[in-house]
Amino acid sequence: MQQDKRIRIVTGHYGSGKTEFSVNYVIRLAEAGKKAAIADLDIVNPYFRSREEKGRMERIGIRVVAPEGKFINADVPALPADIYTLLQDQSYQVVLDVGGDAAGARALGRYYNYLKDADYDMFIVINANRPNTGSPRAVIEYIDEIERAARIRATGLVNNTHMLRDTTLEDVLRGQRVAEEVSRQINVPVKYICAIERIAGQIPEGLMGEVFPVSMYMRPDWL
Repeated sequence: MQQDKRIRIVTGHYGSGKTEFSVNYVIRLAEAGKKAAIADLDIVNPYFRSREEKGRMERIGIRVVAPEGKFINADVPALPADIYTLLQDQSYQVVLDVGGDAAGARALGRYYNYLKDADYDMFIVINANRPNTGSPRAVIEYIDEIERAARIRATGLVNNTHMLRDTTLEDVLRGQRVAEEVSRQINVPVKYICAIERIAGQIPEGLMGEVFPVSMYMRPDWL
């Protein structure tokens, strides 16, 4: 994580786990003593949005920027002005949790003038168990769609292939094969290999990317 850029844009198809990764990432930044902030830019998916963990994150010092009041659960492009502060204030280490389709990426596009020359990464979260990102070709088509809508380039891939709590090592390794083939074809590195903690310790060495154990903050035990 030390080599990532100050602004981390996280996007991924529905069901990829991009919000879970975003929340885990910003919590890890805070635990490392960083001045961390997360902005919920997801105006597409009404479920499992990072704003739902606002209380948990604020208790450990994370600044959470998300729609409030009557817009807190709205799926409309009502994004707080505080996002501009995070993009410009160099003291913050920032995670932007972005909606996972072209409509969501277009919301990010409104900040293009702030991002085009900024110190940013855009991570594409891949769950190869999802039909829309189950093959290298499908992932590449998805990345092209997101890049056109957001008007910025992807800089890293995140293999988050999972079946929630039923995830197996083979799930992760199958997703890794997809992610590494995408990396080979478009010359974008695999930055992270995500897995729940009981699987993360089983991932063999020598794969592209840093193993990133995730806690399931977005899923209560009964889901």
